[in-house]
Amino acid sequence: MTKVPVMAHLVAGYTSPEISLEAARGLAAGGVSYFEVQFPFSDPSADGKAIQTACAAVLSGGWRVDDGFAFVETLRSEFPGIPVFVMTYANLAYKIGISAFVERSFRSGVSGLIIPDLPFDADEGLAAACDAKGIACVPVAAPSMTESRIASLAALRRPYVYAALRSGITGSSTSIDDGTLAFLSSLKASESRILGGFGIRSGDQSGALAPAVHAVVAGSVFVDIIREKSGEGGEAVRLAVQAKAAELSNPVQR
Repeated sequence: MTKVPVMAHLVAGYTSPEISLEAARGLAAGGVSYFEVQFPFSDPSADGKAIQTACAAVLSGGWRVDDGFAFVETLRSEFPGIPVFVMTYANLAYKIGISAFVERSFRSGVSGLIIPDLPFDADEGLAAACDAKGIACVPVAAPSMTESRIASLAALRRPYVYAALRSGITGSSTSIDDGTLAFLSSLKASESRILGGFGIRSGDQSGALAPAVHAVVAGSVFVDIIREKSGEGGEAVRLAVQAKAAELSNPVQR
């Protein structure tokens, strides 16, 4: 099997700014194709326990949105060949204004924005602001959506669509079954690059998913590794994250 493009999810500042950067270095060395940087939020409603706990820990240390953009800028400087997408929730963008948030994203080098609680048909002007700056506004699709709603999303022809592979929250195990593949097939009319995630933790999963998506998204698995290894220092985090990223990106080489 050829290399599987992987979008790796990081919670900015977890478990510290230094550890977060070491984790990014491990992901890059492991061959990921995209960074998805989550800006911590106090009520990350789409996320499971691992990411909720990480967000709470970072926020308790006084993290600010400016810190998130500074992290993005560091990634863009150190890894210019890896696009950075920012994932967060509507309140953070709405507080400073949707256009201002997009403008700040543009100046920081963000390639795409994923804000799951700003749905494609009620996004408060997010897509228009992104289009004006050449940033991809990435809508989220889920298996629970009706056929007509998926058709409406597909008709937008967005550059990317984030496909949540099951309803619910991140982190729990996900089976790549016929239902999953049928859902992904229903998004083909969008002609978008499909980013498929939720519960991807192994090379077997990424290998099974790869033919149906543009890139496999993995998040909680990396957050768990960072939490488990951070007490051993930055190098331990970097090497452990690198190994998992390599497993997901090159399933047959495990």
